[in-house]
Amino acid sequence: MGRPNILILGGGYGGFKIATYLQKYLQVDKANVTLISKHDYHYQTTLLHKVAVGTYSARKARIFFRKILDSNKVSFIKDTILRINPESKQVFGERGCYSYDYLVIALGFVPNTFGIKGVDEFCYKLETLNSAIRLRNNIESKFKDFDSEPLDLRFVVCGSGFTGIEFAAELGTQIDELCKICGIDKSLVKIICVSRGEQILPMFNAGDSKLAKHKMLKLGIEFIQGDVIECKSDGVIIKNKLGVLEDIKANNIIWCAGVKGSGVISNSTYFEHKDSRILVDEFLRVPKYPNIFVVGDSAICMKRDILNAPTAQLANQMGEYVGKNLVNILNDKSLSKPFVFKHKGTVCSIGHTDGVGVVFHISISGEIAAFLKNFIENKWIFSIGGIANVLKKGQFRFRSSN
Repeated sequence: MGRPNILILGGGYGGFKIATYLQKYLQVDKANVTLISKHDYHYQTTLLHKVAVGTYSARKARIFFRKILDSNKVSFIKDTILRINPESKQVFGERGCYSYDYLVIALGFVPNTFGIKGVDEFCYKLETLNSAIRLRNNIESKFKDFDSEPLDLRFVVCGSGFTGIEFAAELGTQIDELCKICGIDKSLVKIICVSRGEQILPMFNAGDSKLAKHKMLKLGIEFIQGDVIECKSDGVIIKNKLGVLEDIKANNIIWCAGVKGSGVISNSTYFEHKDSRILVDEFLRVPKYPNIFVVGDSAICMKRDILNAPTAQLANQMGEYVGKNLVNILNDKSLSKPFVFKHKGTVCSIGHTDGVGVVFHISISGEIAAFLKNFIENKWIFSIGGIANVLKKGQFRFRSSN
């Protein structure tokens, strides 16, 4: 009897964590481990806003799998997954069909457009490294090629969660420099954040959210409360809190209003899902298929009937947990105790030298928040590639005096 096949679908936080864990702790003769991803590199989705603004290079953002994975222990296949058949234990991609004994679904997220007209046609999205690069190129061209069209220097950010706030703030901190380089009057630039509710960053308490908004206002960022009804080539139509339709003009629309799981899950008709995310059991398995584990944005992970929001921190912990259980299974040991997410804190950057957050239930802000944000990002880089990887890819600027 041959060695069992472990397939890991997706090279994001959860999938990459499992691959590196198995590489380190699973004996080679126990299983054939294969990571399948549509990209041949990993990137930190929590840094895409920096790539989009140009404060963090795309070159540094890429971590090539071949640089981290030992091909004698973990194989890599570049392919785009189309659907999964858990009955035949097969995964179908654009380039081939793959059989498995154990499967990990870690396919990440896609933007949720909520069926709103014009989002796909006219909005930039912070979805992948390539989408961040496209947005960066657009921002650069709008400033470099600016002539007299005022809408070219207007930016509407739809969404006031982490992605929208971090992008708007990062762009806001760079306006002075961009205007100086390109010889543009700063007063011509407008950044408008459209928020469904009065409170931004709803994962924070009211005080921390208010502080973040105050910092954003100091950067010159405007806030408009309302629901986006339609996106157009020259702006968005919203229904404001009074129920009145407003037409907000801008030639740059960035959609950051929500995410859902990969379409692979909805295309694979065997899974019960909500927004292409699978409800998992206490061991992060698909209830009907105990040989399939699901992590990250692909999973709905509950704790005492409370939904754990999909974050990089959650995906990382899920990945390590599943890695341990796969090692246990292949060594004929019992599964670990049921998965419990240990929330250590959350930090939102407001540019590269400021931020707000909560760490171990303590509110933080300013340079200490910026430092901890960088520490969190660097810790992840260290966990998959060691100190050499941190020196190549890490972030170290967190003080305005740097």
